[in-house]
Amino acid sequence: MRIVVVGAGGQLGTDLCRHLGEAAVVLTHADIEITNKSSVARAIDVARPDLVVNTAAYNPVDRAEDEPAAAWNVNALGPRNLAAITGERSIPLMHISTDYVFGAAANQTTPYRESDAPGPLSVYAVSKLAGEYFVQAINPRHFIVRTCGLYGLAGRAGAGNFVETVLRLSREQERLTIVNDQRCTPTATDDLAGMLVDLLQTSAWGLYHATSSGDATWFEFARMVLQLSGIDTEIVPITSARYGAKARRPQYSVLDCTRLYDVVGRKADDWQSALTRFLAIRNDT
Repeated sequence: MRIVVVGAGGQLGTDLCRHLGEAAVVLTHADIEITNKSSVARAIDVARPDLVVNTAAYNPVDRAEDEPAAAWNVNALGPRNLAAITGERSIPLMHISTDYVFGAAANQTTPYRESDAPGPLSVYAVSKLAGEYFVQAINPRHFIVRTCGLYGLAGRAGAGNFVETVLRLSREQERLTIVNDQRCTPTATDDLAGMLVDLLQTSAWGLYHATSSGDATWFEFARMVLQLSGIDTEIVPITSARYGAKARRPQYSVLDCTRLYDVVGRKADDWQSALTRFLAIRNDT
């Protein structure tokens, strides 16, 4: 089997290619421009895949508020192009989405199921939800997978990787202030990639939630990163209002992954165990 991984140079794409081994066909931004339908068609026709996985995305949530067109092009029109080309060629498509499609339900306290109504709060979130809708509407043989709080070894520079950001800031500052009123599930890309590969072995098309088990605020996540790393930098919880980010984030975006667990026959590890493994591997490389 030949499985094209679009966005193969990113955190998730890197781990997914490693899990797929020889089945992976690596496509980076130099190989395919998903905002251009002709580029997508050429790349897919050259690769001749049995399946395509799209991990590419425009992820700077706050910058998207000032660059809505850029977010829309990559997160909505890109998936539309991929769905159109793969649909025309009867190739299944897996598309990676986000927990940020939720958030409008201010009093949510139980994990969101796939059947729950979305409520995006930001330009980024709207663009990602639109990408989901395009894939659903255009290619009937699809997997759409929402996930959350990703971190992986390919994100060592810290961009888009909360663990690396916390470790960097702990070296640069004597005191960290971290948001403590947004609850989600930190998820290691290595663990997520394993679940995605299991799902790819099936033909159970549809919408899925996929994260590690459990939940935490960003403050609780950061505190665990420092604790497991043996770092005693002071860390202080603050509110989202005090942090003052340009884009609104969900206060609660924990995802119920029961449907995925039932299909692949296993449950993901808790986020603390996944973080412990990640840090051990990181420190050995």
